[in-house]
Amino acid sequence: MSTPTSSPAPTSAPTPAPGARLVCLDAYRGFIMVCLAFGGFGLAATADLHLKVAPNSAFWQAVYAQWEHGAWVGCRFWDLIMPAFTFMVGLAMAYSYVRRQREGHTTAQMFRHACVRALLLIALAVFLTTGTGKETQWIFTNVLAQIGLGYPLLFLCWNRGYRVQALAAAAALGLTWLAFVLHGGSTAPGAGVTAAWSAQHEAHLAAAWHKNANVFHAFDVWFLNLFPRASPFVFNVGGYQTLNFIPNLATMIFGLMAGEWLRGAGEPARKLRGLLLAGIAGLVVGYGLDALGLIPAVKRIWTPSFGLLSTGWCLLMLAAFYGMTELRGWTRWTQFFVIAGANSIALYCLSQLLKPWTAALWRSHLGQNIFFLAGPLWEPSLRGLAVGLTFWLVCWWLWRRKIFLRL
Repeated sequence: MSTPTSSPAPTSAPTPAPGARLVCLDAYRGFIMVCLAFGGFGLAATADLHLKVAPNSAFWQAVYAQWEHGAWVGCRFWDLIMPAFTFMVGLAMAYSYVRRQREGHTTAQMFRHACVRALLLIALAVFLTTGTGKETQWIFTNVLAQIGLGYPLLFLCWNRGYRVQALAAAAALGLTWLAFVLHGGSTAPGAGVTAAWSAQHEAHLAAAWHKNANVFHAFDVWFLNLFPRASPFVFNVGGYQTLNFIPNLATMIFGLMAGEWLRGAGEPARKLRGLLLAGIAGLVVGYGLDALGLIPAVKRIWTPSFGLLSTGWCLLMLAAFYGMTELRGWTRWTQFFVIAGANSIALYCLSQLLKPWTAALWRSHLGQNIFFLAGPLWEPSLRGLAVGLTFWLVCWWLWRRKIFLRL
């Protein structure tokens, strides 16, 4: 970790020169980190409580649908948090290694840095996954582990041009599709999957894409049992798999391409059009593959169709931030998000380790019913806001002292 001494990003900025850092990147990253650290503002749990009282409420049904992960096929807003996280890793690389290159770092030195960073991310992911457990949890589906596994390969795509990058992304998605299809899966319910759940969520899918009965699951049954474990690994409850990092690499490469597009020369309006067109293309192809029954959109195994449509949404979100900050010059409102994004690693660790403890502190000092001020139905949202704001204040304190924790 390092503590750079560079000044914080300004709250307003003129049109940057080519290669200059953009406010929209930090604001977008901060927005995603706020959603994550605030636990989705407790909206999924709050909606669930309201639906128990008014099960036919269209409003709360819509809220729950967007702020909770889908069971298997499909894409909701909450399913886009991890893709946005990894997409922005590529965005950041488009800027960070140019800076290192200008400081005189050789390609070999930068690749070594990328490998060390990857190992640190994987180690941190294992630490966070283990938590206070009695033994190390050798699981690599955490977003930091997924980034770490693909990061050296992402670096090999840096500064290679759009054609090479596009081919690399296509190879990652194509090899994923080929592996699933050649393996074929199993028509029987996968490990830990009930027949009723399978009938509800997998009946229309080819066996290759079934939960815990696919090629990625088969790999994990072999790979994860190579590590010391109290009991053998059988299945992941959520259906997430280690090899998800391969199609996830394509998402990071698309982020790298978007970052280089924004970093290059050109009018801001032209760059915005490029982001919008690329985003729409991702949605059309991704949703099209799913609708035609060719490749289902499943976030939990990061199918190629999900990778494309989620990238499309990430590009459109980036375009919205870019349009507001770089074209319109509306930057003052971004400060809250920029502060969160400036210490994304610290904020992520806080949110993974200290949510229950922080909520308990609020109850200890302000009363056990502090989160029930608006009634029991709103308790999850008030708790999420209070805990998230606590973590944000830590980031604000670090920001004021120009301390930025990075791997």
